[in-house]
Amino acid sequence: MRTKAILLALLLVLSGCGSNEVPVTVKPTRSEGPDVLPIKLKALGTDQCYLAPGTESPKGCQKYVTELSSAAGTVRKRRPDLVPSAEALDRPISVFRTANCQDQAAPGGQCSQALVDMAAALTSVKSLVGG
Repeated sequence: MRTKAILLALLLVLSGCGSNEVPVTVKPTRSEGPDVLPIKLKALGTDQCYLAPGTESPKGCQKYVTELSSAAGTVRKRRPDLVPSAEALDRPISVFRTANCQDQAAPGGQCSQALVDMAAALTSVKSLVGG
C-alpha cells in the first residue's frame, strides 16, 4: 500500500513538470533562392554534344541527354508558359532513348539527328529563358 502511495505521489509530481511549456512546432522553410534554370541551360550550352552534335559519339552524350531531360522538367515546373518548349526538348530525347543511342559509339544516322534536334530545341529554350 505504501508503494502505491509513493508511486501516486511521484506521478502527480512528474505530471506537473513542464505543464507550462507550450509545444513548439518548427516547420522548415524552403528558400527558393535564385532561379537556377538559366544557369543550368548556360552550362548545357557549353557541352560538346550541344556545340557539335553531328560529330559527337551518341554514346558519349548520355550524361548530356540525361541533364537535358532534367532541364526540360525544370522548364515545365518553373516556367509553365514554356511547356511547349519543354516538349520540344523531350521529343528528340525520346528518339535518342528509343533508338538506344546510348549504345552507339559512331556518330551518324538517327542518333546524331536526335542530338542536332536537341541542340536546336535547347537554343530556343535558352533564348526564351535568358540562359
